[in-house]
Amino acid sequence: MARWPKPAEGSWTQHYPELGTEPMSYEDSIAPEFYALEQDAIFKRAWLNVGRIEQLPRTGSYFTKEIRAAHTSVIIARDRDGGINAFHNICRHRGNKLVWNEFPREETSGTCRQFTCKYHGWRYGLDGSLAFVQQEEEFFDLDKSALGLAKVHCEVWAGFIFVNLAARPRQTLREFLGPMVTALEGYPFDRLTERYCYKSEVGANWKLYMDAFQEFYHAPILHGKQTPDNFSIAAQQAGFEAPHYQLDGPHRLVSTSGVVTWELDPSMRKPMEDITRGGLFGPWDTPDLGTMPAGLNPAGCDPWGLDSFQLWPNFVILIWSGGWYLTYQYWPTSHNTHTFEGNLYFVPARTPRDRIAHEMTALTFKEYGLQDASTLEATQMMLESRAVRTFHLNDQEILLRHLHKVAADWVGDYQRERAEARQ
Repeated sequence: MARWPKPAEGSWTQHYPELGTEPMSYEDSIAPEFYALEQDAIFKRAWLNVGRIEQLPRTGSYFTKEIRAAHTSVIIARDRDGGINAFHNICRHRGNKLVWNEFPREETSGTCRQFTCKYHGWRYGLDGSLAFVQQEEEFFDLDKSALGLAKVHCEVWAGFIFVNLAARPRQTLREFLGPMVTALEGYPFDRLTERYCYKSEVGANWKLYMDAFQEFYHAPILHGKQTPDNFSIAAQQAGFEAPHYQLDGPHRLVSTSGVVTWELDPSMRKPMEDITRGGLFGPWDTPDLGTMPAGLNPAGCDPWGLDSFQLWPNFVILIWSGGWYLTYQYWPTSHNTHTFEGNLYFVPARTPRDRIAHEMTALTFKEYGLQDASTLEATQMMLESRAVRTFHLNDQEILLRHLHKVAADWVGDYQRERAEARQ
């Protein structure tokens, strides 16, 4: 059940006594043993976003997703009836990876009529059925109808494609998302189809990068040099406090008030922002997207800046008041490494000026993301020293406490279930 206090009621963290206010351990981000449990307890049981339906525009469109935390690769494809299916990327003959190009660990995409194994030529339809076996007469009691690709549970919400690797998911996708996230229904995600994407390999635990985007306490310091000196100095002196935090089940939300970049004093803007009419807060020319859904700006900020929806376990939808949105994903590759992916979405540009503003926004965000990432390896290194074992978090860092508690809860539930099954 969602709960959120009004800012006038004081401390955010103390409204959630289960989170505590004591110094917090980061052992869950440095222990290989904990990561090994997360792989089974979280990434093989939670709903995971793997992309959007625009990546599958026609019959036969497909892409692959490497989910190393679950030791698998998944094919997502649109079949001849228009349905979207997901399968483990493994041939039923000898276990070869079915869909890949030159390098088997890299993701790929394209369009095809069927999937053909590179090793022995077995072929599968877009619905996963086994269509052809090379020298079929050589096999013993072969039943092709029972040898289709191994299916993965797949559901679509608001154009976002999710998979669940569990044999039997505990909840439907909609039940898993809950009311805070599904209240975004009606936002025109399907109109914002111009996409800019970037990917980075980060030498830190996946939760540490999520922590970096769950609080704005760091912004005036870490990102201070991205603005003119007079603005950054004033920001550092004033600090920053988001006006609204919200928790709903395993998911989190932080809202911020806004700033209209073009209304700032020109001395507080960068020359390139004036030239391109774009920057950190997005393109200056805001598209008309119609009435916004009730789930946006729940605190009624005026002016409103953004809502950052942190979907458990590793997916973020960040919606800006300027008529665009971005997503972040954090894919673990070991206890102290992960792959970070960022995608920015705009209404398709109609003029060269639109395109320039979009590209300026994408490049600015990449720079900010790199600044956030630059601290992570240093953090990981010193956490692993265990020279200090607990750390003080302030009230603005409530979402960090929640993320790490949810991870601990899922791992704890998994351990209890496994122990009961052995009895």
